Amino acid sequence: MAKVTDLVKRLLVGRALRSGQLHEQLLPKRIALPVFASDALSSVAYAPQEILVILSLAGVSFYAYSPWVALAVVVVMMTVVASYRQNVHAYPSGGGDYEVATTNLGKNAGLTVASALMVDYVLTVAVSVANGVDYVGATIPFVGQHKPTIAIIIVILLTVVNLRGIRESGAAFAIPTYAFMIAVLGLIVWGGFRLLVLGDEIRAPSADFTIEPEQANLTAFAAAFLILRAFSSGCAALTGVEAISNGVPAFRKPKSKNAATTLLMMGLVAITMFGGIIALGLASGVKIAEPSVVAHDLLKPDGTPVGPGYYQQPIISQVADAVFGSGSLMFIAISAVTALILFLAANTAFNGFPVLGSILAQDRYLPRQLHTRGDRLAFSNGIIILALGACLLLWGFQADVSRLLNLYIVGVFVSFTLSQTGMVIHWTRHLKTETNFRTRHQMQRSRVINFVGAIMTGLVLVVVLLTKFLVGAWIVCIAMPILFLMMKGIRRHYDNVAAELEITEDQEPVMLPARNHAVVLVSKLHKPTMRALAYARATRPSTLEAVTVGVEGEEARQLQEEWERRGIPVPLKMLDSPYREITQPILDYVKTLRRRSPRDVVTVFIPEYVVGHWWEHLLHNQSALRLKARLLFKPGVMVTSVPWQLHSSDRLKGRPEPFAPGSVRRPWHEGIKDEEQMNAR
Repeated sequence: MAKVTDLVKRLLVGRALRSGQLHEQLLPKRIALPVFASDALSSVAYAPQEILVILSLAGVSFYAYSPWVALAVVVVMMTVVASYRQNVHAYPSGGGDYEVATTNLGKNAGLTVASALMVDYVLTVAVSVANGVDYVGATIPFVGQHKPTIAIIIVILLTVVNLRGIRESGAAFAIPTYAFMIAVLGLIVWGGFRLLVLGDEIRAPSADFTIEPEQANLTAFAAAFLILRAFSSGCAALTGVEAISNGVPAFRKPKSKNAATTLLMMGLVAITMFGGIIALGLASGVKIAEPSVVAHDLLKPDGTPVGPGYYQQPIISQVADAVFGSGSLMFIAISAVTALILFLAANTAFNGFPVLGSILAQDRYLPRQLHTRGDRLAFSNGIIILALGACLLLWGFQADVSRLLNLYIVGVFVSFTLSQTGMVIHWTRHLKTETNFRTRHQMQRSRVINFVGAIMTGLVLVVVLLTKFLVGAWIVCIAMPILFLMMKGIRRHYDNVAAELEITEDQEPVMLPARNHAVVLVSKLHKPTMRALAYARATRPSTLEAVTVGVEGEEARQLQEEWERRGIPVPLKMLDSPYREITQPILDYVKTLRRRSPRDVVTVFIPEYVVGHWWEHLLHNQSALRLKARLLFKPGVMVTSVPWQLHSSDRLKGRPEPFAPGSVRRPWHEGIKDEEQMNAR
């Protein structure tokens, strides 16, 4: 069974890598860009669309505000990218926002950032995969009918790829990411050329449609609130920017410089794609309505609703249709790579979440297992936990992108704001001691950038909370404090355990127990029992006795008779069990021994079978497992398992087993004779 499991693991994950090969897994910039930027780049597939969807609630006339909303999003993105370039230089260890906030604002601020990022990473996987399934479901009805199941399968596939290691997953995701970048940038360039140079008219499939406003005759306050809500939805384009600051250790040297360069490249490409898509969408007359109302609010040119059978193409598909023509090779290619990049956007979280989990585990805020690397030098436990969280969200929200997006970006803007505030304090502290004029000038410039970033992201956070709280963001506002308190509780537990186990200066020397009472548990007289008796005698305890529980009177008498007939020089004690229970009489007897001699220890030897098949575990050792579980909580009691390997556990069938201590090869009386001869010598 172990061989089969190992074979499957090697086929899926690959051969194990030595710790010394970690440097081989570091990423050059050309691979780091698709690995860490796929989330931010993929946001152009839905962030421009979300702006138009929200504005459509007030009718097509409100589309006139979309360029200004998009411009505001671009300004925020430029500020955040510039701010995070300062972060990767100042904190290259990979702690990212968590390290910045912890160092400059305190542990509680750091944990707030950590809980926000962990929630956001899980949502990144869920939103990206669900959106990708939507694109595929538009052409394959089966996928659309089974969205949650297909989405969960995609998450499992991404998990397997990431378990193979960061470099291998990066190489696998590089080609699709670059294909998406080239396709979308080509779409923008050719569309702009047709509009500005050739003077062609490009029209989207929905250009002649109109939208019945859900909220007509809005007051100034309501109109402003709707525009702010569109802005907060468009800020989804900023998700993923923080991933590079968390992934600096994965870059090749010089790490900070390469990370900052990659961040700048990502920012420029994302801004170009975001602005280009929304500009071409408006120029081609794209009409996008809220999915829940599209059937009756989106009207055909004759004024009739499109009806429930209408499929609303995403904004990129409509723009590609307008620029290249429906059914053209480029239209198909753009639709395909867009769906693919949405799946792969989840990879950003698969690289950010495990690293953050490892740092938190090192600081004792999460279980220590998250700090260890797996066979492929990836943080496997963190990858698996992220996948489980995303699958639960996809199942719970039925892979509905609109519902999931309402939970999105709250966490990331919490981390943005606290991180940039922490960086302002960082530069202020260093300016107090720095005397070099050139260095001071650079620090002052960085502080201004981070200050503007803190103000801007803080305002966006307020807008996001105000506009999204009642439609789903409240769930994140509950999840974050729960994670915060959980991490505080884990740290408190580890601190208490460390304090309890610490050796202090006034520590009394460990006193040897006065005596060791050995108890060998016996169910019947067979080879495992003989081995346990032999091993117990070899430890030379102060007293040694065999103990059995007399459940059936006839079996107990037969055991006693055979024990005496074989002349075993260890007294056999029979415990009465009127209620046919095995565990409790033994526990009571051990407690009696402890009460009789509190300074003594009691060592309980339990014979156990070692089996080779999983189903055999169900047939053996159940009483032993229950008994061990109870005895482990008894102070002054040591539990020793004495294994007996059954033939099914033999992995070297056909080979003679070498002699080993404790092996029962000869009759019991010959072993006694040898022992007596040795004592005589």
